Amino acid sequence: MKRRHLSLALISLFAIGLTATGWAESPTVPRKKQTSLRLYVSAEKAYAMWQADPRKTFLLDVRTPEEYIFVGHTPMAKHIPLKFLDQKATAMKARPVMAANSDFVDEVRAHYGTTDKILIMCRSGGRSAAAVNQLAKAGFTSVYSIIDGFEGDLIKDKKSIHRGKRKKNGWKNTGAPWTYKIDPELVYHPKF
Repeated sequence: MKRRHLSLALISLFAIGLTATGWAESPTVPRKKQTSLRLYVSAEKAYAMWQADPRKTFLLDVRTPEEYIFVGHTPMAKHIPLKFLDQKATAMKARPVMAANSDFVDEVRAHYGTTDKILIMCRSGGRSAAAVNQLAKAGFTSVYSIIDGFEGDLIKDKKSIHRGKRKKNGWKNTGAPWTYKIDPELVYHPKF
């Protein structure tokens, strides 16, 4: 009898732990996608959360303006880049080089309160984790990282014709709404 109670208690603690992290589907989150708040959600679940309470659940896209415009975006997400593409450094190094948006936290603060439920999206979960960590340091408490981002994770199967492409999970691949149309109310407006 004691053994059964112990087992039930351990199972309950495990379930509570998974729920508290917000990532009940998979308790393992890659290191580069981990956040100090430990609030994670898949793109599919993020869309469901937003649908359930669109007035109190906010989507924030932190990708570069280039990604937002040319790759597409969710029609209901506010766009505030965490980083900007450094054109000169990118050309010199022949790979994308990004510079931090020094106004990121202040710009988020201008639109959201520190207790608002904010679901943050980048390309595939790395920058959204960094954004969550910056906002957590600034006092935000209910900020989730969309772990698979807008484009999703890479297909690694060597036999797949989609190998090396972001066709696994992600907002764009789950059937959630996305668009190329620019909404002036949501798109990032740079300060000159």
